[in-house]
Amino acid sequence: MSATEQANAEAPSAIAVSARALTRRYGAGDTAVDALRGVDLDIAEHKLVAIMGPSGSGKSTLMHLLAGLDRPTSGTVTVGDTELSTLSDSQLTLLRRSHIGFVFQFFNLLPMLNAEENVLLPLSIAGDKPDAGWVDELFDRVGLSQRRHHRPSELSGGEQQRVAIARALISRPTMLLADEPTGNLDSATSGGILALMRDSVDAYGQTTVMVTHDPRAAAVAHRVLFIADGLIVKELIDASAAQVLAVMGDISG
Repeated sequence: MSATEQANAEAPSAIAVSARALTRRYGAGDTAVDALRGVDLDIAEHKLVAIMGPSGSGKSTLMHLLAGLDRPTSGTVTVGDTELSTLSDSQLTLLRRSHIGFVFQFFNLLPMLNAEENVLLPLSIAGDKPDAGWVDELFDRVGLSQRRHHRPSELSGGEQQRVAIARALISRPTMLLADEPTGNLDSATSGGILALMRDSVDAYGQTTVMVTHDPRAAAVAHRVLFIADGLIVKELIDASAAQVLAVMGDISG
């Protein structure tokens, strides 16, 4: 175990993000849809948390609210010690740029940029100068040291997702949010991506929240939260894929 990993294991866990009485209603009147109906949630630093639920359960809505990409109908989201409802749109943009990294199902890489340029894009947008040592370490960690000058069209799906993960980590965010990060990959490639995401938590203390429909993906998490009808209805700690699958069967009816 490295010194960083040992320190993360021994340090008490602070709260990276929390939600209180969180609701989100879309529409009005008879056609209104309550995507979230009063969610209370604390996610500790240095942990990987998976969010699961049936289609339409509110899991993606919850992720968008935690990231400040949407505003709740009522309730609060707090990232670190900052309550998001107190921020203007421009302040929210700055907070996301500084504190939140994103990994998407379809990679969202710019095709005209090579792997290294895609990874450095968040720093370029923010006007920050990259740390060459950190860039080298990150490419080594994601296993792409020999592929950093290749464009997305020259990379496999798994390699593209590794680039996307490195891009999300480059600014050392407070929290990484992953929306179905293995949903567009085969099972063998998915295993490598999930191992990489868990490794980023163990090696760097990276708080990660992952929405997934795959019990095998959820099984790499420290904690699995299950959402149904806009509420968190169950959670498991250090669960196996079989345990996750059993709970999903129960809440899906």
